[in-house]
Amino acid sequence: MFPSDKAPTLSVISGAQVHDVLDGRQRQVVEIVERTYRVHGKGATVNPPSYFLSFPDKPEARIIALPASLGGEQGLHGLKWISSFPKNVTSGLPRASAVLVLNDQETGYPFACLESSIISATRTAASAALAADVLSRDRVRPIRAGFVGAGLIARYIHTYLAGTGWSFDEIDVYDIRAENAVAFAGCLERSGVPRVVIIRDRVEDLIRHCDLIVFATTAGTPYVHETSWFSHNPLVLHVSLRDLSPDVILAAANVVDDVDHCLRANTSVHLTERREGNRNFLNGTLYDVMTGTCLPPADRPLVFSPFGLGVLDLAVGKFVYDEARRQGQDAVIDNFFFELDRYGQAGKRSA
Repeated sequence: MFPSDKAPTLSVISGAQVHDVLDGRQRQVVEIVERTYRVHGKGATVNPPSYFLSFPDKPEARIIALPASLGGEQGLHGLKWISSFPKNVTSGLPRASAVLVLNDQETGYPFACLESSIISATRTAASAALAADVLSRDRVRPIRAGFVGAGLIARYIHTYLAGTGWSFDEIDVYDIRAENAVAFAGCLERSGVPRVVIIRDRVEDLIRHCDLIVFATTAGTPYVHETSWFSHNPLVLHVSLRDLSPDVILAAANVVDDVDHCLRANTSVHLTERREGNRNFLNGTLYDVMTGTCLPPADRPLVFSPFGLGVLDLAVGKFVYDEARRQGQDAVIDNFFFELDRYGQAGKRSA
């Protein structure tokens, strides 16, 4: 029988606890994400393709499984199970919901289950903030930011940009739903943004006017086709992955987080590969830029397309778990794993 004092336990960590751990720690989380990109770039991870569960009666919705294994100092396995149901927004619910399961590297036993929509938004925002910094080091630093899509991810990205030292003379906002743009603009103003916030009626006007552009929409197919809109060579954080046409991608320098991951699931770069029959339009990965093996040209628009790596969720989730444990805030479920003896002696353990 497995020793009772060493029997595996499962900790459950709520969204409120996740928020409390991560709140105000933007620089620390960006450092965690950067370290994880470096571990991944060195090949010390296992990050298989995400699995998309789709529904014939809800073509706009999906649930995605992101399994991953993180080597290096962390040493753990896990799975993010995240749903995207855009119609939730009309009833007041967030579009995305998620859980993250962390597994012990040695035994494979799950040791934590965390609410993960916050972790997912956080690692996405931290990745975007890191990319904005890394990719602007050899370019003129942007001073006018534009957000296409005015939801939770946009809010998190702005928070992480501001929390890592970015400030802008102007912030532009566009959303296909005007009320969302107004709400986001109000959120920015309440957060203490010291400069002008402008709501744009047309996405073209935002793109032409801004030198840092964040796409954070739920678009399923490209709707931005005009390469001339990007003639001022902005830095584009293409977080939602499917907004830009192949023509726009081909006219730009392109950096991704992981080549094989990004060239899947009808992303803009995937559509470009299918049309061109090659991957020559990719300049490299963010890790390549961080390590100096890729230097994107400054005389073209620069597009960062991050598919989102499960190892980032593991790294941020493990940080949350460690902090919650240290503070005694995790809810430990004893006897969650009950059949620990193959001959049925587990039932004799005290509850």
